[in-house]
Amino acid sequence: MATATAQVVASIHLPRSQASNASTCNHSLMISCSNVQRMSSSSIPLNLVSRRNALASVFQSAIYFQLGSQFNTSLAETSNAFREYIDVFDGYLFSYPKNWIQVRGAGADIFFRDPFVLDENLSVELSSPSSSRYKSVEDLGPPQMAAEKVLKQYLTEFMSTRLGVRRESNVLSTSSRVADDGKLYYEVEVNIKSYANNNELAVMPQDRIPRLEWNRRYLSVLGVENSRLYELRLQTPENVFLEEEKDLRQVMNSFRVIKAVS
Repeated sequence: MATATAQVVASIHLPRSQASNASTCNHSLMISCSNVQRMSSSSIPLNLVSRRNALASVFQSAIYFQLGSQFNTSLAETSNAFREYIDVFDGYLFSYPKNWIQVRGAGADIFFRDPFVLDENLSVELSSPSSSRYKSVEDLGPPQMAAEKVLKQYLTEFMSTRLGVRRESNVLSTSSRVADDGKLYYEVEVNIKSYANNNELAVMPQDRIPRLEWNRRYLSVLGVENSRLYELRLQTPENVFLEEEKDLRQVMNSFRVIKAVS
């Protein structure tokens, strides 16, 4: 992975209106701090290569314009274990473990997961640009109030129609911080446990014994930019949290919201 003097590669996320064209070509548009990554001329027509290189140059200029010298330092000094993901159209960036894979069609704006620990993943959720007019993350209230809203949203998403399913949840911690971009971010950690009866159709209560289905830690980072609320979500099983905590915290600390390129 890159040191401060090595090359840094950032994934550029195309808007949904262009996604179908990009997927047809089946090639990711990649940029680096020093040059544009070129695909093999034998696999892509020359006119398409030059067009993509031109687009990459535009995106690169936009990123430098948005982040200035911070882009040079924060991205170049990423450790060997991480890569950068930058969405200049929706307006956010973060680092993610380089062995994690992107999953498309997961419902979030972007979704990565650990290929080995399948319950460990990250995603980014955005409020609607047409219906939200956020000025600051403080519009959610203090961090504790924001945490209650985050937890309520998780529980709503995890609602089940199965008989005998029960969820236990609690807020573990809340905090706020001003990052090096001068913006205020909230951080929230919650735990949710899911229980289900081993014999949900049993008539007698003693035959319906609840068992633990899963026990997970959820970590969220909330920020506001472009009049939208952004939420970076991390999910991990509690039994591996301590082992993975350092990397997960690095992902959290790397999350930034930026001016979107229109």
